[in-house]
Amino acid sequence: MQNFESELTQRVIFGENSIERLGEAVQALGGHRVFIVTDPGVQESGIVARGFAALQRKGIACHIFADIAPNPTTRHVEAALAFAEANAPIDIIVGLGGGSAMDCAKGVNFLLTNGGKMEDYWGSNRAVRPMLPSIGVPTTAGTGSEAQAYALISQAETHVKMACGDRKAKFATVILDPRLIATVPKSVMAATGIDAIAHAVESFVSTRRNLMSSMFAQQAWRLLSANFEAAVRGDSVQLIAECSVYGNMLFGAYLAGAAIEHSMLGAAHACANPLTARYNITHGVAVALTLPHVIRFNGTVVADLYRELFPDGELADRIVALKHASGLSHCLRDFGIARNDIGTLAEESAGQWTAQFNPRPLTLPDFVRLYEAAY
Repeated sequence: MQNFESELTQRVIFGENSIERLGEAVQALGGHRVFIVTDPGVQESGIVARGFAALQRKGIACHIFADIAPNPTTRHVEAALAFAEANAPIDIIVGLGGGSAMDCAKGVNFLLTNGGKMEDYWGSNRAVRPMLPSIGVPTTAGTGSEAQAYALISQAETHVKMACGDRKAKFATVILDPRLIATVPKSVMAATGIDAIAHAVESFVSTRRNLMSSMFAQQAWRLLSANFEAAVRGDSVQLIAECSVYGNMLFGAYLAGAAIEHSMLGAAHACANPLTARYNITHGVAVALTLPHVIRFNGTVVADLYRELFPDGELADRIVALKHASGLSHCLRDFGIARNDIGTLAEESAGQWTAQFNPRPLTLPDFVRLYEAAY
């Protein structure tokens, strides 16, 4: 394993109804004027109102931008920035929602404090000035953005995903409230949950894996794989009352995000990005399409590591079973993708930044074969 450096500096507040502690968390960071970045669905669910009420009880001013969409682009960040500037001064940024809202919150932080445009921060640690303290409150168990210093923002014109990272952009505090994901629709739970599972699996075998990332990834896999099917069913009153399944999913997704932060991803995510950019396939669904095939491809070099995760059989088969239980599609053709498009998809996947960390190097024909297997 490689040498590594770790900065475990986040405060994590975990527990049912912990969103009620949002005001306390803001005060602990010295904040008085909060800017919340969220999306229409989270706002309509009443979750934003709960966060707002928690801030009001502490006498904290708050402005809310709720116009974030899935797979956020530079235009979403710029719109949120304009709203933030119109309501200045702001001393705390809160990302409340799924990965899209949390990524946009980080994006606003970059531009509000350091100026320029998102492309200026494509890469690592390019913010030269201090950034505002921020809080992440995930409402899905999926992206793990709450645990990471990177924001994934697509260019509005090209739809190319940019990974913009900086230690200063990482949330200072994370609030993990299982109640916030207990009523997520089945389709959302399936897509985000399988994405988190893919994070655990891919980071565990990444070429940049280390003792820290392996620890996070392995525990994430245990929590996620054991609770995914029950969380997707979500039809039990007792399940919602106890919230343990949702708590395990939420914490598992956080740990998987932490694993990415200390390691990296692989070919399944490289294959997913062009599918999302070209066909608007939900990210987690896109990842799931090739994940079993990537695992089989990598098995020639990391079979022992896969057995550490799942000693009871073939890991790829277990992923297929989880997909089947959740109703996720297995085939590219289900999305109206023409077979002739595979060559273009393969070329775009080969240029994705996560591809270089796959444990088995891939050539362009390898990407073609992965898409063919998923077709």
